[in-house]
Amino acid sequence: MQHPVATMSFNITSIDPSRFREALGHYASGITVITSLVDGELIGFTCQSFYSVSMSPPLVSFSVMACSVSYPKIRKAGRFAVNILSNRQAWISNQFAQRGSDKWKGIERRESPLGNPIITDSLKWLDCKIHAEHAAGDHIIVIGEVKALNPEDAVARQPLLYFKGQYHNLADHSMA
Repeated sequence: MQHPVATMSFNITSIDPSRFREALGHYASGITVITSLVDGELIGFTCQSFYSVSMSPPLVSFSVMACSVSYPKIRKAGRFAVNILSNRQAWISNQFAQRGSDKWKGIERRESPLGNPIITDSLKWLDCKIHAEHAAGDHIIVIGEVKALNPEDAVARQPLLYFKGQYHNLADHSMA
């Protein structure tokens, strides 16, 4: 016996930006802060669109708005660090998400092997050189080759997660 196939009519020519954002909000992501130093200026911005690309060579990627004020400076430096935030660092995520403010106020940092600022107590950090970039709509996809990462084990904390417009923590137990 064949079951009838339900057909629905969808308008695929126009996606409402608010509905698109809401749909993407259902994908939980970690929170990072992308940092660099160029001509003595500390650069940084909050980024949740970060992911691994390749193991050999070790490549990672993030996406940034094409109109970003920070990214042209990072491009000029040719390098950046990815600071993976812990669940105790939501305030840092909020601070680096602000435009036009002193993003580095109260932020303890040290220098990476490539000269990028590393946020103290980040869960992990990756030190990268820009490998490639690609225009993609209103964003730029940046690919970085990882040249160094923190040698010590991550502190006994959980990552900072973002889901449906809010910060979240992992449950204290693991799923089987």
